[in-house]
Amino acid sequence: MEIRGLGALVTGASRGLGAALGRALAREGARVVLMARGAGDLERVVAGIRRQGGEAHGLDADIGAKDDIYRITGAAAALVGPLDLVVHNASTLGPTPLRPLLDTACEDLVRVLDVNLVGPFRLTKAVAGGMAVRRRGLVVSVTSDASVSAYATWGAYSVSKAALDHLGRVWAAELAESGVRFLTVDPGEMDTAMHADAMPDADRTALADPASVADRIVDIVRHAERIPSGTRLEAASWRAALEQAS
Repeated sequence: MEIRGLGALVTGASRGLGAALGRALAREGARVVLMARGAGDLERVVAGIRRQGGEAHGLDADIGAKDDIYRITGAAAALVGPLDLVVHNASTLGPTPLRPLLDTACEDLVRVLDVNLVGPFRLTKAVAGGMAVRRRGLVVSVTSDASVSAYATWGAYSVSKAALDHLGRVWAAELAESGVRFLTVDPGEMDTAMHADAMPDADRTALADPASVADRIVDIVRHAERIPSGTRLEAASWRAALEQAS
């Protein structure tokens, strides 16, 4: 997929992997809309991209809030034109320290699902029709190894990510002939605030730099048309999937 000139929307983009993805896409010439809660951090990321000569715009919004979705997509299209790339990066763990399912409030599970699953579903639904009309588009969902492995105390987050993985596969099956592609990417363990919230005692030096992971995901976007739609990839080893598909 040609990245230069691409209209791209990245959620959860005020810090960590989302911010790094915004920077990496803009360096490649994409016209980037960054969405997140918290205008201050978001504005700093946008300003940094612009100082480097990239095109970036910020939208202060909550992916888990139903009423924000059409405002987001309308504003993004007005800023950069038709969206050809959407990256579902925004995510929440739920309350920390993490807790067993028996100690998880129903309301907390609902909030995690709203942000990690229902929000991406609504946003995809809002943009996929236009992508299908143009017969061009890529939706990338950022997942986790917690979607395929059962870790104690990670229940709400794990369930949401497992569902997000399968949601991408269903979208891919239903829109197989549309020209719209769906990929899910596990970035691996990264040195981010979210990881620190979940595992405060982890060795930070053993964790991946979000900027390096972002570069890998941009490379995935670049080669997306060679990867079967609906594929779940691991950022650290995604080229093996590309070789299998070739």
